Amino acid sequence: MSLDINTKLLLVFSLFCFNVVFAGESGARRADLGMEGFEQHGRGLGLSHYKGRSSHLFNVKSFGARADGLTDDSKAFRAAWKKACQAAGEVDLVIPKGTYLLGPVKFAGPCTNVSKITVRVKGYLKATTNLSKYGYSAGWVEFKWVEGLILTGGGTFDGQGAKAWPYNRCPTNFNCKLLPTNVKFVGTNRTVVRSITSVNSKFFHMALVECKNFKGTKIKISAPADSPNTDGIHIERSSSVHFSRSLIGTGDDCISIGQGNSEVTITSISCGPGHGISVGSLGRYRKEGDVSGLVVRDCTITGTTNGIRIKTWANSPDRSAATNMTFENIHMNNVTNPIIIDQAYCPFASCTPMGTSQVKLSDIYFKKIKGTSSSAVAVTLECSKGIPCQDIYLEDVHLDLASGEKQATSTCKNVRAKYIGTQIPPPCA
Repeated sequence: MSLDINTKLLLVFSLFCFNVVFAGESGARRADLGMEGFEQHGRGLGLSHYKGRSSHLFNVKSFGARADGLTDDSKAFRAAWKKACQAAGEVDLVIPKGTYLLGPVKFAGPCTNVSKITVRVKGYLKATTNLSKYGYSAGWVEFKWVEGLILTGGGTFDGQGAKAWPYNRCPTNFNCKLLPTNVKFVGTNRTVVRSITSVNSKFFHMALVECKNFKGTKIKISAPADSPNTDGIHIERSSSVHFSRSLIGTGDDCISIGQGNSEVTITSISCGPGHGISVGSLGRYRKEGDVSGLVVRDCTITGTTNGIRIKTWANSPDRSAATNMTFENIHMNNVTNPIIIDQAYCPFASCTPMGTSQVKLSDIYFKKIKGTSSSAVAVTLECSKGIPCQDIYLEDVHLDLASGEKQATSTCKNVRAKYIGTQIPPPCA
């Protein structure tokens, strides 16, 4: 059958309209599914190639995570990490909104072909309360030997520590078994942690061990004031570390700087409740590394049992040093022991010292430390008799008693501090 020219043109136009309409519906369906739905429906195993800042996207739900708060999703998290770590280029591992019950999970590298791996935690992660599932000195969620890690997303790590704290023997037993840390980083390099929350850890909230080039910001950490050993951030044997603009309230140190650290900077931290910001404890073990290049600046400490504290054990088995440390522009609100050096540190009910601390403290600067003290003694400099402190500077210190009554006082042992500018309380005689 032959068709005239007008009929042929009409058929071509109809086919064109058909293709436009159905192509638009297909695109709209992809948009309705969203990135998560597109991944699940179109990619199967959770691998998605798309244009943008990442070349690969992995979603824990595509690996079987239920996110119901009851089912153990650990296996799905491990499977998603394994695929992500085996990918190449820039990688995103997504933990969508929902409640995930997890046992101990190790995200281990090296991820040989990955240039950057971003873990986006949008959900609420709950730790199992079965302590038999954790190893000694382990982390609950642990990142090991990873380069170029970014941990972000606004999600929460809930250690469910209240059920574990009764089993913590560390306040009374020198050789106690350590409970798991909420989030632990071991041997990582070029790490960024931003906009995450940690609550009710069984032990430390966050710990860094042998890490380099680590930046943490906009972190929220919370545990009751009476929760044992719930340090907010503990740093050990690490270098080039910077934490800033974070809120920390715990039952122990807001931040503790352990042995073997260098070039650590702490800025704009709000601390309280807790035990303040501490260096140490140092001098407990053999062959501890020195601490140097610490800067703590522009922080607010409120209602804590210590403010800025340096603590070292008596009876140190080996010599070590902590030097070149600056604490500047710190505001104290009703703080017990706002400035304290304690080289006879004993966290137990009683200790029987057999020797002096072998940790040498030198080149330490307290500048612009102001606010109120809840203790009559606002400045305590108790140094080691065996190795007295050297070059301790106090500049523009103004600490009034929170009660508004008589003036606070200072006490010193085995140190000749150097004073500059305002000194309230008055320097040691």
